[in-house]
Amino acid sequence: MAKDKKAIRLLRVTTVPISFRFFFGQTAYLRDRGFDLHAVSSPGELLARYGDQEGMTVYGIEMTRRITPFRDLAALGRLWRLVRRLRPHIVHSHTPKGGLLGMIAAWLARVPVRIYHVHGLPSMTATGLRRMLLHFSEYVSCRLADQVLCVSHSVRQTAISKGLCPASRIKVLLEGSSNGIDALEEFNPARFEPGTRQEARRQSGIPESALVVGFVGRIVRDKGIIELTEAWKTVRRLFPQAHLLIVGPFESDDPVPPAVRSYMESEASIHLSGTQWNTPPLFKAMDIFCLPSYREGFPITLLEAAAMQLPIVASRIPGCVDAVIDGVTGLLVPVHDATALAGAIQKYLQDSQLRHSHGQAARERVLREFRREAIWEAIHAEYLHWLCIKGIKRSEV
Repeated sequence: MAKDKKAIRLLRVTTVPISFRFFFGQTAYLRDRGFDLHAVSSPGELLARYGDQEGMTVYGIEMTRRITPFRDLAALGRLWRLVRRLRPHIVHSHTPKGGLLGMIAAWLARVPVRIYHVHGLPSMTATGLRRMLLHFSEYVSCRLADQVLCVSHSVRQTAISKGLCPASRIKVLLEGSSNGIDALEEFNPARFEPGTRQEARRQSGIPESALVVGFVGRIVRDKGIIELTEAWKTVRRLFPQAHLLIVGPFESDDPVPPAVRSYMESEASIHLSGTQWNTPPLFKAMDIFCLPSYREGFPITLLEAAAMQLPIVASRIPGCVDAVIDGVTGLLVPVHDATALAGAIQKYLQDSQLRHSHGQAARERVLREFRREAIWEAIHAEYLHWLCIKGIKRSEV
């Protein structure tokens, strides 16, 4: 397809390609409105897949999630050269490392519009020197951006209170989230065949009559896996018919202790599905969704679970408090509290009517407040707003 020479060039930057899930579907929406989209992230099969699925040009530059000064400088040099070559009108960067390198490269290359998107604050759970460096990197990214977008109101308030960004420069689009949710098609429990729930359970080795608690995410300390396994020992003792379905990979960064992993792999009532991209059938197999994280931005899995009409148990932390209305769409518990977590799960396991009413309220809220198209419209409007401020008109491109 020939490029429109008058199209607005937009470059999106993330550290790793899995983060492109933040804006699946936005590419076609923006392309239809005159944007020429490009994306850069660490190279690999996932990056190539994203480019094919979204029909956009992608570039691989090795970036690490960890703080690696020499490798980071090399990545910055390559990213700066790419930005100079592409000459985008907008650079929109995501994730801490991608955000920092993207904003520095865009600033050095004099890109007219620089937008940094805060999806979470890793410094909230870091300690010592790492905490200071993460705090500083967020500070720099926010100062170099023309506009800072934040995925949730609670994380925005945290960023302001920690001195990371002035209140005048950081905003949340609508009710938050980075991409909304497709609750009419992809995450609609009514669209599945009657046997989907049973088949998903069969493939995971879960009895058809079981009550299933689910988790979807990276299996790391920060996701509250230690507390989840501790809570599960209590839950399983009181509810022998309960099963725990965990969807996601074990990761070497921030790994769970070996004893916790051993318990998860050996306990008969815990089912590890590994990395799964087609998650809706797995949500369909669940009765309750659980996310006991230590930190979040605006966890997309909570919106997905809510759209699939599941009641939610989550930590009372920034990000989760935006996704769950306590006592209405789910139950919020103190972070690091395995006892409270077990109690909330038990409350749902013993009350089917409460599960149903909270799950229904959760889906209704997603349909009302988190439509994908509404988020896309708001992002598009933000781009146009800043192009206008910078005096860039399509006829002049």
